[in-house]
Amino acid sequence: METTRQSKVSRLLQKDLGLIFQQEGRNLFGGKMISVTTVRISPDLGLAKVYLSIFPSDKSEETLEVVRMNTKNIRRILGTKVGKQLRVVPELAFYIDDSLDYIENIDNLLS
Repeated sequence: METTRQSKVSRLLQKDLGLIFQQEGRNLFGGKMISVTTVRISPDLGLAKVYLSIFPSDKSEETLEVVRMNTKNIRRILGTKVGKQLRVVPELAFYIDDSLDYIENIDNLLS
């Protein structure tokens, strides 16, 4: 059960991380299209699990490793954006959201 505070913070982080990936995507990730699908935040607001959808999906593992290597830089940029709204910027843990690949696989099997 997610509290109101958790849901507000997760929506804020999702919006701002989406902007960061949109603006910094060319420089850091080689032009891959990365979108933030879901952010789940811990009850103490100290850890945010960020689920990313990466296009093209064939190189998603490599792109995720690049994102994980740049986690400190992404968190710093996020801190400048949400510094006035949050007391502590949460630690970021990135994961691949493969729900779109799963849906595509089901569609292929049904047709």
